[in-house]
Amino acid sequence: MRPALAWVTGAVLALAACGTGGGSGDDGVTLTITANAISGGKNAETADWTTKWVIPQFEAEQKAKGRQVHVRFQPSGVDDEQYKTKIALDLKSRAGADVIDLDGIWVGEFAQAGYIKPLTEVAGPEVESWEGWGQIPKAVQGLGTFEDKKYGLPQGTDGRVLFYNRDLFAKAGLPADWQPKSWQEIVDAGTALKKAGVPIPIQIDAGTAMGEATSMQGALPLLAGAGAEIYAGGKWTGASPALKAVLGLYRQIYTTGLGDPRLQQEAQGRDKSFAQFAEGKIGILAEGDYFWRAVVEPKAGVAPMRNRDQAVGYALIPSQRPGAGIRGQDFVSMSGGAVRVLNPNSRNPKLAWELMSFMHSAKATTSQLAGAARITSRSDVNDQVLGADPMLKFVSDRVLPITAYRPPLAVYPQVSVALQEATAAVVSGKSVDEAAAAYQRTVESLVGGPAHVAG
Repeated sequence: MRPALAWVTGAVLALAACGTGGGSGDDGVTLTITANAISGGKNAETADWTTKWVIPQFEAEQKAKGRQVHVRFQPSGVDDEQYKTKIALDLKSRAGADVIDLDGIWVGEFAQAGYIKPLTEVAGPEVESWEGWGQIPKAVQGLGTFEDKKYGLPQGTDGRVLFYNRDLFAKAGLPADWQPKSWQEIVDAGTALKKAGVPIPIQIDAGTAMGEATSMQGALPLLAGAGAEIYAGGKWTGASPALKAVLGLYRQIYTTGLGDPRLQQEAQGRDKSFAQFAEGKIGILAEGDYFWRAVVEPKAGVAPMRNRDQAVGYALIPSQRPGAGIRGQDFVSMSGGAVRVLNPNSRNPKLAWELMSFMHSAKATTSQLAGAARITSRSDVNDQVLGADPMLKFVSDRVLPITAYRPPLAVYPQVSVALQEATAAVVSGKSVDEAAAAYQRTVESLVGGPAHVAG
């Protein structure tokens, strides 16, 4: 059991081990769904879709098969950590809903604690024959996978790319359809932008003030581009050649005038970088598709750009050099998202699987979008709904097949902070070796010693 969940053991003594699901009182079966969503409050769209579409549609389909099935939704609208604690208590006490929403970053932690089990162990071998697996890219399946076993079905996801300002590129003599093939080509473009008078040629989040954005938008994609993941093969990445290569790139950008080191130290630095990009002061920005959808969106964005579709370009994040990325890739990305899992204590596990797989069918996934253009885990749905948005289609077609995910382990957030501190050190002028050594010491202290760290 991981430390973050260990305290739950004592707390559940006050709860009865009552299982989940069961009879409905009219010779039928009742299933339950839970999510951190509530109508009129947090994640209201998910709550409304579940109650107004999923439940009546699934019950009707079951009735057509001659089954009397009732589905109930258990809403929640609390802080994510409170929700996580509640679900852990439920599962430890062998209670809780049959189908459960989890943040993908919690999957490994819950699996190691024994709270969730692989889907085939819960619902049987028929899980593997589900038609949806053929529509979810292997890399995206990784969101619900731990130690090569499928624990959950991924919901919507996202991807990281390099955004760039085509107007600034034109001033620097750079191509409008830019696609760097190595880190050096990013640096070369930044150098050309600097010579053209662009205030901030390159912005890749660094330091602790940027928080998890430093890891997800910059350090982890770059690490993947150097051929490593923060956790692999049961060990955490330490002061390895790949880690030093990442820190070396950060140092090169932020000590040569290609990036603004002061921006990385500001409490609202990321928001400021959004505004500066929209104002034409940043040439290249590493970000997720959220930046396109919600930041520079022409009408309702946080920093709207009326000419977004013409002025903003996007490119894949290249590996350090061609073929140097994880899995031998030329390009890399990182993604996040939520999953749905089955309660291993369900009294009706096969029917619960039917419900969960129904919620991830093409029909259900399309209905949940409610006409909006958003990236889903299913390629067939993305092909249908993203045609009018070339950027999101680009992420679906080009980014998701090559993406990777953060390790879903309890200690990851602390390791992430250590990684952020290492980038802050080199941005402020410390040597790569010094920053890497400090990072290694911190990680060793967090994960149980050098035996758990690959240097």
